[in-house]
Formats: sequence, structure tokens, C-alpha cells
Amino acid sequence: GVQLVESGGGSVLAGGSLPLSCTASGYTTAPACMGWFRQVPGNEREVLATIRRDGPTSYADSVRGRFTISRDATKMISYLWMNSLKPEETAIYYCAARGLGLCTVEAGPGLWNNWGQGTQVTVSS
Repeated sequence: GVQLVESGGGSVLAGGSLPLSCTASGYTTAPACMGWFRQVPGNEREVLATIRRDGPTSYADSVRGRFTISRDATKMISYLWMNSLKPEETAIYYCAARGLGLCTVEAGPGLWNNWGQGTQVTVSS
């Protein structure tokens, strides 16, 4: 079956940077859309950024200008470069993938077919 595996989480001081990556496997073709979410226990899962297979990206207002989403040449790996991190952004970060259709931050968590296991990001003040 298909699988998404995140890597790159960890601890960073406020104002610091941290890159995340998500590797997709088991797909016959690269996912049409990949995205990054985060969730604080007890809160809803929040969409951060999305990227279509052909390149267009979308960002939540809360991260635009600080986070950058990209995909590698194979389109099977998605990256999230996070800069100027804040303590309140401590959360579990998830990558997700979905097929054809809406591929923007308007696509809520219920529209995504496949999820990674999540990786913890801790931002200390």
C-alpha cells in the first residue's frame, strides 16, 4: 500500500529554522497533491501549505513568508522549510497526500487520503 514517512522533526529555539521532509512510497504515479499540517493535542489539525504535482503552492496566513513547501524532481518527496519558528508552533507535524481535486489550504483535513505518522516539533523560548 501507499505510505508517507516524515522526517526532520526535533527541537529548536524560537526564531530558529527546521526542515521537514516527507517521502511517499507505493504510488504508481506521484501524488497529485501533497500538503503539510500540524496539530496540538486537543486542537484541530491545521493545514499549513500545499503543493501540486505541477508546482503551484498555497500557504496558510499564519505561515506565509516564513515556511516554504517544495517537492523534489521525482515529485515523491515533499519538503517544508520552516523559518522564524515560534513557541506556539510546537506541535506534531504531519504530511498528507491526495489525488486530483482541490490542492490549496482550503482543502480541509477530511479531503486528504493518506497521512504520515507525524513528527514532533518543539520550539523553545
